[in-house]
Amino acid sequence: MTQILSRRALNRATLERQLLLRRSELPVADAVEHLVGLQAQTPHSWYVGLWSRLAGFVPGRAGGPLTERTLIRIALMRSTIHLVTPRDARALRPLIQPVLDRDLYRNHTHGKPIADLDMAKLVADGIELLAPRPLTNKQLAELLGPRWPGRSPASLVYAIRNQVPLVQVPPRGVWGRSGPIAHTSIDAWLGPAATEPVSLEQMILRYLAAFGPADVKDVQMWSGLTRLREIVEPMRPDLVVLTDTDGRELFDLPDAPRPDPETPAPPRFLYDFDNLLLSHADRSRVLTEAHGRQGYRTQRPAPQILLVDGFTAGDWTIDRAGASVTITVRPYDRPLSARDAEAVAAEASALLQFTDPGSEKADVVFAAPASGA
Repeated sequence: MTQILSRRALNRATLERQLLLRRSELPVADAVEHLVGLQAQTPHSWYVGLWSRLAGFVPGRAGGPLTERTLIRIALMRSTIHLVTPRDARALRPLIQPVLDRDLYRNHTHGKPIADLDMAKLVADGIELLAPRPLTNKQLAELLGPRWPGRSPASLVYAIRNQVPLVQVPPRGVWGRSGPIAHTSIDAWLGPAATEPVSLEQMILRYLAAFGPADVKDVQMWSGLTRLREIVEPMRPDLVVLTDTDGRELFDLPDAPRPDPETPAPPRFLYDFDNLLLSHADRSRVLTEAHGRQGYRTQRPAPQILLVDGFTAGDWTIDRAGASVTITVRPYDRPLSARDAEAVAAEASALLQFTDPGSEKADVVFAAPASGA
């Protein structure tokens, strides 16, 4: 008989694998590989994602590896920038390439300008021009223009970004530093290297280990790939098949943790592009109805979300003024209970110690609840 997972059981299983039930002692690179990368399209907010997941995490444990080239930021899942190890960058990029192809050729702005060009020649030009040093998009466009007269330089750059694995190089992305958005090819940055092939089946197993239990649509949402049913179905004999309370069929690894639904889930501060919030087609394992009423899909910048008891319970912002810093927590619908507010305040204070350790004054403020639309 197929086991039925309650929403709470599904929540706890996912939080356990996302290292959010308790902070992990894993080294940063091992945690990043376990999570199959962190979405890292912003320069620094993803550091909070590691702080919320790893015991004793300090920025240098990720910023140092970026400069040492043992972690890199590169376009992968959903054609978005992810923080990954070099090994995963080389292994996953070929599997994700159809996502970037689709993004390029169907792109409203760039699809038509590159439709009939010699892509192999453009790729060769891009690799050649990026080899001596990393370039910004503007610099690369200026070099491509004379080679491709009559073509949109911006579209040429976009095509190279999608067809060539490009690393967004430091100091961009290093905590406490800044720099232009500059890229070079992965081979120029890391040196050419043989890559052990990884199959789609192996990638799906890794997804389940980090985000499961899940159905095929969930895997497709996370990766951006389509038609994965034909890959997953032959894997069925080696997977556990479960269902949720809506009758949705879920796949999982036989030995993956599925904690007791009553396992405590401490408050957690998620960053604006945390993969926990982006990697399932059905996100009700984490998202509440109150979250849905906030109109976040039309808001920019993206919100930073608070979890209480494992589910979305509000959002948060940090404001700085001179030597003072304030974190404002805005719960949904109603004020937090006294017990939850105390736990959230303690976690918020610890977060400010991480983000702003030199501040003379650090305050935690609870805003009035936001009922949403």
